[in-house]
Amino acid sequence: MGTIVMAGTAVLVVLGFGNHLYWLAAVAVLFLYTQYGRGTSSTSSRGGGASSGGGMMAGDYRTYRARRDKQAKWERRYRRERPLEARRQAREKSK
Repeated sequence: MGTIVMAGTAVLVVLGFGNHLYWLAAVAVLFLYTQYGRGTSSTSSRGGGASSGGGMMAGDYRTYRARRDKQAKWERRYRRERPLEARRQAREKSK
């Protein structure tokens, strides 16, 4: 798919020497491809795994765990580097 988009963009650029609107069309094609074209191929491959036994659920959970572990790491670091502030926040939270 990327080869077709690049070839089409090259044609639009060559045609753009006669009419500058083709250059704008080439920029629009590249923009749309980078925003939507590449993302759809990765989501379609993930979507295929979901229909074959819940593969998407495991990926979502893995992402959730990674995000949760990273947040916990930052919270531990904050408590370690700012013990007085962490204690004050704990007191306010318990009230």
